[in-house]
Amino acid sequence: MAAKRKSDMSAAFTGLILGGSVLFLLLLTIVWLTNRHFEGKKESEVQPAPAAAAGTPPISASTPGAATAGAAPGAAAPPPPAPPPAP
Repeated sequence: MAAKRKSDMSAAFTGLILGGSVLFLLLLTIVWLTNRHFEGKKESEVQPAPAAAAGTPPISASTPGAATAGAAPGAAAPPPPAPPPAP
């Protein structure tokens, strides 16, 4: 009969488990440090532009009526209230 050879399977599984654990902890640390780095930047974000002016370009000086326009075109102002009915 052939002599039974000793296997390195136990050492291989131990290395696989330890290597996977080390990689997981390394990635977890990187994510934690990245989140901590950007935490202060998220809080100090500038307020977003108003929705009406966000998608509209500013009026240039060469546009007709630009001198009388107060701001970039946006949502129209609501109409004035209707006059009361006559008696």
